Amino acid sequence: MSDLRKVIIDGKEIEVDGAMTLIQACEQVGVEIPRFCYHERLSIAGNCRMCLVEVVGGPPKPAASCAMQVRDLRPGPEGQPPVVKTNSPMVKKAREGVMEFLLINHPLDCPICDQGGECDLQDQAMAYGVDFSRFREAKRASDDLNLGPLVETHMTRCISCTRCVRFTSEVAGITQMGQTGRGEDAEITSYLGQTLDSNMQGNIIDLCPVGALTSKPYAFTARPWELTKTETIDVMDALGSNIRVDTKGREVMRIMPRNNDGVNEEWISDKTRFVWDGLRRQRLDKPYIRENGKLRPATWGEALSKAAAAMKGGKVAALVGDLAPVEAIFALKQLVTGLGGQIEARTDGAVLPAGNRSAYVGTAAIEDIDTAKDIYLIGSNPRDEAPVLNARIRKAWTKGTNVHVVGPKDMDLTYDFEWVGPGRAPLNQLVDAAAPSEGALVIVGQGALTEGDGIAVLGQAMALTEKLGGKMLVLHTAAARVGAMDLGAVTEGGMTKALEGADVVYSLGADEVEIAAGPFVIYQGSHGDRGAHRADVILPAAAYTEEAGLFVNTEGRPQLALRAGFAPGEAKENWAILRALSGELGSPLPYDSLAQLRQALVAEVPHLAQIDQVIENAWQPLDTVALKPGKFHPAVRDFYLTNPIARASALMAELSANAAARKSGKIAAE
Repeated sequence: MSDLRKVIIDGKEIEVDGAMTLIQACEQVGVEIPRFCYHERLSIAGNCRMCLVEVVGGPPKPAASCAMQVRDLRPGPEGQPPVVKTNSPMVKKAREGVMEFLLINHPLDCPICDQGGECDLQDQAMAYGVDFSRFREAKRASDDLNLGPLVETHMTRCISCTRCVRFTSEVAGITQMGQTGRGEDAEITSYLGQTLDSNMQGNIIDLCPVGALTSKPYAFTARPWELTKTETIDVMDALGSNIRVDTKGREVMRIMPRNNDGVNEEWISDKTRFVWDGLRRQRLDKPYIRENGKLRPATWGEALSKAAAAMKGGKVAALVGDLAPVEAIFALKQLVTGLGGQIEARTDGAVLPAGNRSAYVGTAAIEDIDTAKDIYLIGSNPRDEAPVLNARIRKAWTKGTNVHVVGPKDMDLTYDFEWVGPGRAPLNQLVDAAAPSEGALVIVGQGALTEGDGIAVLGQAMALTEKLGGKMLVLHTAAARVGAMDLGAVTEGGMTKALEGADVVYSLGADEVEIAAGPFVIYQGSHGDRGAHRADVILPAAAYTEEAGLFVNTEGRPQLALRAGFAPGEAKENWAILRALSGELGSPLPYDSLAQLRQALVAEVPHLAQIDQVIENAWQPLDTVALKPGKFHPAVRDFYLTNPIARASALMAELSANAAARKSGKIAAE
């Protein structure tokens, strides 16, 4: 039951929930309150005092609007609504005083500071700062911390807002940062000088309101006003995080999160944020043909005619990689099935039933995690498979949600869980013992579906969901998977059946699979990874930041990725390569532009037109069969090296090595 209260803010009367803080109530009437420590997704610290307002009839001093609730205000003498002023002389003087204190020890680093141009302290100093200082003593200085290869620190600039401490302990679930000392000696530091052990640590760069925490890989490379900003979608995991890609000329300089409450809130994983150096390295920028066992550069005409010649006579099988946009998969499917060939997207061996969306996507939205009372994780390690989703589960856990795990016991998920068992037998028992419970959510990971009995595991997971009376979510690891399943890019019997007797294998960026010797391999992709090493013809394609495309995330939400830059050299957009090849084969695909392709796509799969909407799936339970004994194994072995872009990144290689070293042995102090 809501507790509505009336309050007058700067002469405007509004009715808001009594649990709201004054800073939130002011936002309701469009008044922006300056703040440094307050952040709506973190707990309230109330320690920067920049958000001071005047409460009429209250104590004769300003109040911190982030730490006072509307229900704490007293009504007027005749019961009138309480009055709050945000622009009175008292407030202006108080904020100017706070700003003066903040700038006492802050260094004059603006010309060389990476935060310059997008710094909260600069913005507020313009509004509340003075152009002289009354302070004559020496400024305080602090030693810089080594937090690892991602976050650059300049702790003399720190204003002790504690956002980084609150984020790492509350959202990321690590306890390595804190504040020591008092008064002038107070400083933010890491426990025993440790580097941060989290795959979400990059978010503290965005949270820091000053230049104390900046991006190490991006340091001193560009100013914010030089960058072209493109809003697009991330493909490093199947969550489909909303991101902004900042480019300077043809180069991607950095990747930042965008707010989308239904998907990633405003967080992204470190792989999403820092993988951009992999977009520059090991790129395929011209077509290649293998002659006498060696690859040689070729023209587009040569490469396409060689590929077409190979495809004309033989049996063709197509494999869809993890990063392919829906449009390219659609064009490839039309091309290959037109030649009587087979196409397969489940290259990791996951057994998912085509045509039954409630089984390969589920019925839950990511937002349902927030309200779940019990979450069952089956064969999934979300910390490695989708760190931002894992942070959401952690948020639910902090509010009292119980987490039950069927899978490896030694996972560090950043929250406590009840371990049900290692695999199939415990899942059978869980289903048998299940009784209806309100707010249950079953999350099925790819680790449970890739060992041949995926349909049976899904059947048991669906039976568990039905018995609990809850919802189910299938957590995918590949960004292209759900879109490919929606298009029916599958072969009865999986990849083995598709490749059986194939003379030609067309690989659309399928780098996670070994193709045996024998067939002629045409590889279309962006990086010189495993697929290109095995190829007989290489057709260079655009990466995810270099073409517009549709991606369907793990909850079945179609999202539009936009082009932020251009592909290097002679590389072309994925769908355009397939359209050109179809012309070479003498049966051109019936569209000449991306818009025409999308019309054909939507005509075949109408729900793909519902951009940024979670589509409701009709529940179609599978047959339940008792599972044979066996453990579930994690789907992601190395979080930092899951795709060709990440494997081309020097930074991801360093992070992977650091993570391996951390796991291999405890340090002496522990």
